[in-house]
Amino acid sequence: MKTIGIIDTGIGNLGSLSGALEGLGFDPLLLKDASMIDDCENLILPGVGAFAHSILALDASGFRQPLLDYAKAGRPLLGICLGMQILFSEGDEGGSSAGLGLIPGRIRHLSQDNGFPLPHIGWNTVNFTQKHEILCGIKSDIDFYFVHSYCAECEDSHVLATTEYSETFPSIVFHSSVIGAQFHPEKSQRSGLKLLENFCWWNGTC
Repeated sequence: MKTIGIIDTGIGNLGSLSGALEGLGFDPLLLKDASMIDDCENLILPGVGAFAHSILALDASGFRQPLLDYAKAGRPLLGICLGMQILFSEGDEGGSSAGLGLIPGRIRHLSQDNGFPLPHIGWNTVNFTQKHEILCGIKSDIDFYFVHSYCAECEDSHVLATTEYSETFPSIVFHSSVIGAQFHPEKSQRSGLKLLENFCWWNGTC
């Protein structure tokens, strides 16, 4: 069975993610030490909270450069929610901060012009815009579970799916072997678990 690593810098709720992976038959490895990254065939970066704080936590734990090296070697990396956001070049939450720069673009506040309450919490539809191996066996226009107030702004070529809430925003993004999901697949029932399973078996090539 493949070794699936979960980055643990104290910025994510890892219980439901670990439980979901175990239910799929994988044995997740919680990584508190960056030296353990090379032991993993696939890597997941979860996160909750603010962009600026999460980057500081990642740097303080010594994960930044090992994560960059891992992804630039073409190895599969999945960012979930805030973990997706810090994959980008920069973010506005908590003050302007540089992200990991693995996906070109920035993270900004969701539009508040249309009267939608924030944060965006609950089930919402994900519309696929491109084909990709991690989407195999999953129908487009299926609901996934979201909790966020910020969204990605990037070129369409990096967008695998979009969602509507006060505006149209990217809900699945990618660049090379790096994937990001704005929603929580581990909390999104059958379709979310299928996406996690697809990622865990993916070798990082398109």
